[in-house]
Amino acid sequence: MQQMIRKNHMDIAWHEYTDEKGEDIPVTQASLTEKASIIGRVGIMLLSCGTGAWRVRSSMNTLAEVMGITCTADIGLMSIEYTCFDGQDGFTQSLCLTNTGVNTSKLNRLENFIREFEIDGKEMSGEELHSLLDDIERIHGLYSPIALGFAAALACCGFTFLLGGGLVEMFCAFVGAGFGNFLRCKLTKHHFTLFLSIVSSVSLACLVYAGFLKIGEMLWGISIQHEAGYICAMLFIIPGFPFITSGIDLAKLDMRSGMERLMYALIIIQVATMAAWIMALLLHLKPVDFIKMSMPVEMWILLRLIASFCGVFGFSVMFNSPIRLAATAALIGAVANTLRLELVDLAGMPPAVTAFIGALTAGLLASLIKNKAGYPRISLTVPSIVIMVPGLYLYRGIYNLGMMSLSVAASWFAAAILIIAALPLGLIFARILTDRTFRYCT
Repeated sequence: MQQMIRKNHMDIAWHEYTDEKGEDIPVTQASLTEKASIIGRVGIMLLSCGTGAWRVRSSMNTLAEVMGITCTADIGLMSIEYTCFDGQDGFTQSLCLTNTGVNTSKLNRLENFIREFEIDGKEMSGEELHSLLDDIERIHGLYSPIALGFAAALACCGFTFLLGGGLVEMFCAFVGAGFGNFLRCKLTKHHFTLFLSIVSSVSLACLVYAGFLKIGEMLWGISIQHEAGYICAMLFIIPGFPFITSGIDLAKLDMRSGMERLMYALIIIQVATMAAWIMALLLHLKPVDFIKMSMPVEMWILLRLIASFCGVFGFSVMFNSPIRLAATAALIGAVANTLRLELVDLAGMPPAVTAFIGALTAGLLASLIKNKAGYPRISLTVPSIVIMVPGLYLYRGIYNLGMMSLSVAASWFAAAILIIAALPLGLIFARILTDRTFRYCT
């Protein structure tokens, strides 16, 4: 008989925080406990979407102000400790997530909830508000594991071309990433642990890439040098959202959240690159340079626009964005990423500088169209620059470190660190230029 696995994080019965016989009383007239339960629940739901501490705290403050109380919150990657005051009493609570991830669709619904709360929600009872939040929580992912597999395949296929790969590498990366992310989604859906999901999905992606390349070599005599693209098949694992939001949190001196997000991202990269390195040794794959392609500048620009659009669109879908939101982010990313690449090729600018310019461009474009698009700014900016995260550099750094080529590894790591630091800086300065509330330390 199979033993039942007990939950390590117990569920919270949110409706028990509502006042007895208070179904018809507006939440603004409810008890401090009931008000605080709404604030804390919205905060932990926002945190589960992957958004940063500044956005979570701002939303909790908005709800508190409307309900006539004061709220202070200490926010991390997986938990919130907050206290609410009403002038006489205080209510403190600690809330924790079972897992973290990215869900831009859920984030958008919560943003709408907060906007509507200031208009109509304050007249609703706590019971009614918790019922609305129940509805938001019940709506899970928009896409099936198969659809998310195809999204990862599209993203990594575009990534492969942008890194210099040709048709063979693009096809093998498409298939490998598709199978890899499908497995990751299935494991995540069944609540398997983070490390197991990463190692299993990355290993499968590399194995499928190598398998299809071997079939091509046997049937059509395809050159083994096309093995260079196996790295691209695992780039769906890049933790772009926590990387970028960690930089934004650190810029607002949310040190706890920023450092926890950064560590989370580094853990994913460490486990993924180690798994890929071991698979490379087992399958006799090496991160050689891509076979050079030559074409007119105009054609490069056009194809980079298309590849960047496909890459960002795929990543945005993986973040559970609706198609319209994913397409909007993809348009921003296509312009920003192509500009970044052309500044390197045509102007000879350092990659870190162009990464800053690309992220700044994405942030400014998102600020211009976010009101028309009707989506939170972070849902547009982060997916549009995830494709700029140097996953190839990080993997080559780990690979050469494992092979004890220390000077080569240091060179790859140094280049990666500069680019990674430049990306959130670009978004931060775009936010400073366009968002008055973000510009000040209040």
